[in-house]
Amino acid sequence: MKTIVFALLAMFTAAMPAPASAQPGTPLPVDAAFGLDVTREPDSRLTLKWEIAPGYYLYREQIAVSAAGQPVAVDTAPGTRKNDPTFGPSEVYYRQATARLAEPVFGTIEVTYQGCQDGGICYAPEKRRVDALTLAVSAPPRAMPGADVAWLTEEASTGDGGLPDGAGFALAADDGLIDTLLGKGGVLLVVLSFPLFGLLLAFTPCVFPMYPILAGALAREGDKLTARRGFVLSTIYVLSLALAFAFLGAAAGWSGQNLQLVLQSPVTIGLLALLFAVLALSMFGLYELQLPGALTRWIARRTGGLGGSKRSAALLGFSSVLIVGPCVTVPLAGALLYIAQTADVALGAAALFGLGIGKGLPLIVLGTLGGRALPRAGAWMDSVKRVFGFGFLATAIWTATPLLPAGLDLVLWAALLITIASFAFSARLPAPTPLAAARALGAVALVSGIILMLGAASGGTDPLRPLAQLAQRSTQAGPGRELVFARIGSAPELKTRLAAAGGRPTLVYFTADWCVTCRVIERSVLPDPAVTEGLANLQLVKADLSDFDDDNAALMRAMRVAGPPTMVFFNAEGREVAKTRLIGSVTVDSLTRSAAAAREP
Repeated sequence: MKTIVFALLAMFTAAMPAPASAQPGTPLPVDAAFGLDVTREPDSRLTLKWEIAPGYYLYREQIAVSAAGQPVAVDTAPGTRKNDPTFGPSEVYYRQATARLAEPVFGTIEVTYQGCQDGGICYAPEKRRVDALTLAVSAPPRAMPGADVAWLTEEASTGDGGLPDGAGFALAADDGLIDTLLGKGGVLLVVLSFPLFGLLLAFTPCVFPMYPILAGALAREGDKLTARRGFVLSTIYVLSLALAFAFLGAAAGWSGQNLQLVLQSPVTIGLLALLFAVLALSMFGLYELQLPGALTRWIARRTGGLGGSKRSAALLGFSSVLIVGPCVTVPLAGALLYIAQTADVALGAAALFGLGIGKGLPLIVLGTLGGRALPRAGAWMDSVKRVFGFGFLATAIWTATPLLPAGLDLVLWAALLITIASFAFSARLPAPTPLAAARALGAVALVSGIILMLGAASGGTDPLRPLAQLAQRSTQAGPGRELVFARIGSAPELKTRLAAAGGRPTLVYFTADWCVTCRVIERSVLPDPAVTEGLANLQLVKADLSDFDDDNAALMRAMRVAGPPTMVFFNAEGREVAKTRLIGSVTVDSLTRSAAAAREP
C-alpha cells in the first residue's frame, strides 16, 4: 500500500507547478491576517502582540504608537531581513510580532502597523485604538462599504478601505462553507457534514464512472468473490479515494495552486480516457493487465503481504480522484478555497477526506452486494466481464468528450451502442429470461445508435437531443435567440465590462473547453427559451479558462472561484447579489432565479 501511495504522490506532484507564493490565495481580512491583542505587564507597561497568519508578514518599521497626538516609544525585537518589493530591504515578522511600550500609558493610544501577503497584495497602513484601562481594541471610524459586500478591487486592497474610485466590483460577503460550519458547530460539525455532502453527490454524473470501475475489479475475482471479500475490496477502494481527496487538499495548501485545474488539463483527461480504453480491452480478453512478476514480488514484500486484489483496489481508488476531482461542487470548492485563504491544511484535508468517504459509501454497498449477486466463473463470468468492458468504453468516451470536436462524441456513442446491440444479439445465455432481456436491450441499443448516427449526420451535437436540428428544420422554427457572451481574461477586463454595463446587471460565467459540466450547461440549459428570456436584460460575460494563465488565476482569486462552471451575478451597481452564485451543475430554474434576483433594484 505504501509503495502505491508514494508512487501516486509522485505522479500528482510531477503534474503540479512548484510550490511558491507566486499564486497566493484570496487575501484575508486584515484582522484575520494580523490579529492584534494587548496585555498589561506587572510594571504597568502595555505589550502589543500580533498573531500573523501563514503566508503574511508585518513590517517592523511600520509599527508606531501615539497618545494624545504625541508619539510613544516602543521596543521591538529584530525581525527577518527581507528584500521587499514595496519598501526595499526591510525587517519583517512572520507568525508573531511583539512590541512593548517604553513607558506606562493610561489613556487612549493609537497603534499603526502595516503588512503584506507574501507574493500578493500589500495592505494599507492600519490604525487601531486601544483603551489603556480596559485594553479593548477598536478600529477608528471611517467610511466603509455596505455590510453585505467585500470590496476586492485593487483600489480597495491598497487604499484606505473606502469605496474604490472609478470602475470596480464587489463580492457578496460569504464566510465560506467551512467557516459557516465552524461558526455554527465547530470542527466536529465540519467533520460530520462533509461525509453527508459526499453522500448527496454520490449519484451525480461525475461519480457514475466509479461504479463500473469497482464492479469490473470485483468481476475479475471470479469464484473467489464473496460478500465479505467484496466488502473488504470496496472499503479499501473508498478509503484510498478519500485519502487521495485529502492529499488533494493538502497539496493545494502546500503548493498554493488550484489542483482542480491541474486535474482538468487536456493531458490529464487524455491519459485518463486512454486508461479506460485499455481497461476495457482487457475486459474483452485481448490481454491480461498485470505488473511484471519481479515488481509484484517487490511490492508484496513491502506491503505486509497484502493480496494483489487489495493492492489493485487501493490503486484504483487513489487514482479515481482523477475522475471525481475535476467536477467542481459547492463542498469541494468550499474546502479548496478555505485551504487557500487560511492555510489550514489539516482541517481542509479532513473535510475532503470526509467528502471522499461520503461519495464512496454507496460503492461499499455495491461491493458487498456484488459479492452475492455476481455469477461465479464460467460462461456467465465471461459475459459479465464484457458488460463491464462496455462500461469502461462508455467512461472513456464520456471522459474524452471535452477534447473531441463537436459531434464526434455522437458518432462514438452510436458506434458503442451498435456494438452493444451486436453483442446482445449474439450472446449465448443459459435461460430464456436472461436471453429475452439481452435481445430487448440489443434492440433498444441498436435503435438508439441509429438515431445518434442520424443526429451526427444532420449536424447535431447533443447526445441527449441528437435530432434537434432536424426538428427545427421540419417546423421551420429558428433556434431562438442565441446568447452572446463577451470574453474576459483578467480582473481589469472584468471591471471595464462592469463599468460599461449601462445600468444592466451582469452575469460572469467561468467556463472552459475541458469542463464536462460546462458542456452540459451550454448544450441543455443555456439554449432553453426560459433561460434566454431570463437573461435578456443582462450583460453576459464569459471568463474562458481553456488556456489557463496568470491573469486567469488572478481573476479567479479575486472572484473567489475554485473552478468552472461557476456563475456570478452582479447588480447594476457592480455588486454581487447575495445568494445567487451558482457552482457546478446548473438547472434552468436555478439560473432563471438568480437572474431574476440580479434584476431586482
